[in-house]
Amino acid sequence: MKDFSKELVFKTSRSSGAGGQNVNKVETSVTVLWKVSDSGFFNDEQKDRIHHKLNNRINAEGFLFLTVSETRAQLMNKTRAIEKILELVNQALIIPKKRLATKPSKSQKQKRLDTKKKLSDKKENRKFRY
Repeated sequence: MKDFSKELVFKTSRSSGAGGQNVNKVETSVTVLWKVSDSGFFNDEQKDRIHHKLNNRINAEGFLFLTVSETRAQLMNKTRAIEKILELVNQALIIPKKRLATKPSKSQKQKRLDTKKKLSDKKENRKFRY
């Protein structure tokens, strides 16, 4: 897990929600911005992977942004924003395993056919015969 928190830029704004009159005075909501293409922590392949996976969170200027306003304290929102953006980027860098195609075994095929036959027989026995 790479810690690129030194490259993050923070902006604060007034948060909506609980807090009473304090909401109108204090800027507790934190928006964290990170310029993906200017990062020195990742190589070009990793940057491309981040762009591909998180393209809905990256704006036209190339900034990955995230806004957090979970708590009433600005410092707590800032630490939570750092945690979230680090988690997002690290999840984007994970390369999924390729699926190996497998065939069902003979016993599985036979079991499926036996089950179908039992069900068919059961329904056949329900029919009224003259």
